[in-house]
Amino acid sequence: MHKIDDHVACAVAGIMSDANIFINTARVQAQRYTFMYQEPMPVEQLVQFLCDTKQWYTQFGGLRPFGVSFLFAGWDKNYGFQLYMSDPSGNYGGWKAAAVGANNQAGQSILRQDYKDDVTSDELALKVDSTSLTSKKLELAEVFLTPLGNVKYHVHSHDSLTKLWPKHGVTQPAAETS
Repeated sequence: MHKIDDHVACAVAGIMSDANIFINTARVQAQRYTFMYQEPMPVEQLVQFLCDTKQWYTQFGGLRPFGVSFLFAGWDKNYGFQLYMSDPSGNYGGWKAAAVGANNQAGQSILRQDYKDDVTSDELALKVDSTSLTSKKLELAEVFLTPLGNVKYHVHSHDSLTKLWPKHGVTQPAAETS
């Protein structure tokens, strides 16, 4: 999970060295926009900029395409909360709920079955094989509005995940022995 700007964050799946290039580029682009226009960059405009760059690298010989998928979550004054997923080819699409990374197909299946527009993170049960799911293998971040109207990005710690979903099998990994 990476914070790009105060109003945008992303989850990454793929080659981390490629992801770091895009995360740094996104941060610089968001700051340039804020400097020029004195307001945060619209979320979709930022995603489109990054995906155009990813797509450009697929068109020319001698350039290796970037091997990374992103899940962007953000808020802007025009469209409110937004969630976009981009694949390595540069295609992107908006979603109400999505998963990225290892076991994303299982996550997508669960979201297809259980997601409703008014669901909260506490209510969305994790129905994943509890023998393989630990708080070290799961990352959860939220983008939300504070009561004052500010956008806040929060990453749940491993301990808070264990407390958040103890009945759904999210456990602390066993202590390592040497």
